[in-house]
Amino acid sequence: MEAEGLDWLLVPLHQLVSWGAAAAMVFGGVVPYVPQYRDIRRTQNADGFSTYVCLVLLVANILRILFCPYYHFAKPAFSRSHSVECQHSGFGRFGRRFESPLLWQSAIMILTMLLMLKLCTEVRVANELNARRRSFTAADSKDEEVKVAPRRSFLDFDPHHFWQWSSFSDYVQCVLAFTGVAGYITYLSIDSALFVETLGFLAVLTEAMLGVPQLYRNHRHQSTEGMRLLPPGCRQDPLWNEG
Repeated sequence: MEAEGLDWLLVPLHQLVSWGAAAAMVFGGVVPYVPQYRDIRRTQNADGFSTYVCLVLLVANILRILFCPYYHFAKPAFSRSHSVECQHSGFGRFGRRFESPLLWQSAIMILTMLLMLKLCTEVRVANELNARRRSFTAADSKDEEVKVAPRRSFLDFDPHHFWQWSSFSDYVQCVLAFTGVAGYITYLSIDSALFVETLGFLAVLTEAMLGVPQLYRNHRHQSTEGMRLLPPGCRQDPLWNEG
């Protein structure tokens, strides 16, 4: 009787906690990038941040979005046969229980990484333009010829300048191209349980490699200047690998 009398308090409290947990899951992943974004914008220097971090997170979250709702598009026979496996699989559990928060988290993370890329590209291009102007000024005083760096574009398909393009629109084109190709392959292979599980594994594996680009950049420059230090254990999604 006492427990039933407290239902008026416990039910909304449970709902409030659920909403809070979902909000933390959705927005918690982008919080560490807010101070990094502000630092780059304040200093107008993006040298301390590796844009390949954005690439890793974009790929991981696009794959996750393709993976999460797979059972909505699968044929009924596949859905029924695969549902038993999903009961014992982290993929199936997350696909049902955490579907909406994970999809929202991935969408917000993709938007955040695009904003980071836009800012880094604008800062880098502006710095290159300023350096070029200084070079022209110095060359005019010495009657020397200054070579202008060519514009790098995604449509050049030059692997030596991959993810080092001169315009933010080139990054958007690359992301759209990858999403289109991956989405088409997923649509063709959606009836394969092996493909679906491989897709989920690749999303997790890609996210696990998140620290590699920044580590490589710091090792190459022998410096961590301009990089924001994140709290230990700070990850994009603590529930993605649970179970």
